[in-house]
Amino acid sequence: MYPTPICDFVRAYAARHPLRLHMPGHKGAGPLGVEALDITEIDGADELYAPGGIVERSEANASALFGAPTFYSAEGSSLAIRAMLLLALAHTGGVAGATVLAGRNAHRAFVSAAALLGFDVEWLWPDSGASYHSCAVTAGDVEAALDRLGGRCRAVYLTSPDYLGHTLDIAAIAGVCRRRGALLLVDGAHGAYLRCLRPSRHLMDQGADMCCDSAHKTLPALTGGAYLHVRPGLGIDDGRVKAALALFGSSSPSWLILQSLDACNPFLEALPDRLDVFLPKLDGVKAALIRHGYALTGDEPMKLTVCAREYGYTGDALAAALMEKDIYPEFHDPDFLILMPTPANSGDDLRRVEATLLSIPRRATLPCHAPPFHVPERVLSIREAAFAPRRTLPVAACEGRTLAASALCCPPCVPLAVCGEKIDGETIERLRYYGIEACEVVG
Repeated sequence: MYPTPICDFVRAYAARHPLRLHMPGHKGAGPLGVEALDITEIDGADELYAPGGIVERSEANASALFGAPTFYSAEGSSLAIRAMLLLALAHTGGVAGATVLAGRNAHRAFVSAAALLGFDVEWLWPDSGASYHSCAVTAGDVEAALDRLGGRCRAVYLTSPDYLGHTLDIAAIAGVCRRRGALLLVDGAHGAYLRCLRPSRHLMDQGADMCCDSAHKTLPALTGGAYLHVRPGLGIDDGRVKAALALFGSSSPSWLILQSLDACNPFLEALPDRLDVFLPKLDGVKAALIRHGYALTGDEPMKLTVCAREYGYTGDALAAALMEKDIYPEFHDPDFLILMPTPANSGDDLRRVEATLLSIPRRATLPCHAPPFHVPERVLSIREAAFAPRRTLPVAACEGRTLAASALCCPPCVPLAVCGEKIDGETIERLRYYGIEACEVVG
């Protein structure tokens, strides 16, 4: 079993009941009950961004488990996304004048990276009738876009799995990127467990040059625990990775989160066997729902996404029915209900979800009124708009104005409209559909 050097050090330190004349100010005691394990970079505890001890050893264990150099983030995949974009552009000629080809269902962390670093973005758009959560990009789409850009694009940025549970053919897309000389970066925040499937479906095993995973989404890590993975042989050394993470990260990372990442290593070692038991049970739930008339979407094994309208309800209504039974979903909107069970859920948990959903009577299909996606006019760059003077206006008063802050729902933190774009009637219709009532506009 993989050791847990971070956890071992902190527990041993707490067991000595030392006199703490260092941060944090709670001094190891407080109302939450975990304060004794909450420390800072004292002697022996190592430094996240310049490790040479217990953090270095723990990250080495994670690297062995993932089969690629792996680095911890205590600030979620958002930190890893910003760092890998900086690393990719610096590695391919510098940030100035760089262009990144990106799927439009990118997380807001990608947009903030574009604002901070100043690179240009060329979007890959979803089909007009598709949900804004997804962007079904194919290798052919990527190849055509790279050819159209004529060598200006240095990196391709995609999301897989996406929020609804759809995955892309990363292996085929990686082949295109290699031939065209662009690095492939993937937000795999929802797919940390994919390495433990048999066979692995992890992004690094499919050919990504860099990717992130949010350990807290599908593994038993505390919220904020995440990984940045770098392809072996890419030519980016560990020091550069740490420097990129440090540029965007806090100098006071949470040692509770670092301990949870450390503790995930032995869990990951045992996870393939647990998934062999858990996933057939979840597949049984999915099959029962389909037999009862529910329509599901997505091919990610550990996510259950219901297309609610086909069963005669909105996703919001199905979520309300679950919450009446004290079952809380990951997400719901007018169209979808998303559940994210993991092996931490018991078989009784799964049976409870199944029984509750099956107890809801099917009704006539509801028509979908989600506004179709369209390509808006870009007025300013993301960076120009993000740093421009701004004011907040009701959505109804925003037509013709330029968006200063991306309009999004949280979750899933995927922008419905991106800063720098002109707000037109179609954009207003889409914002209202998803419940956004005000926008920050330039000026």
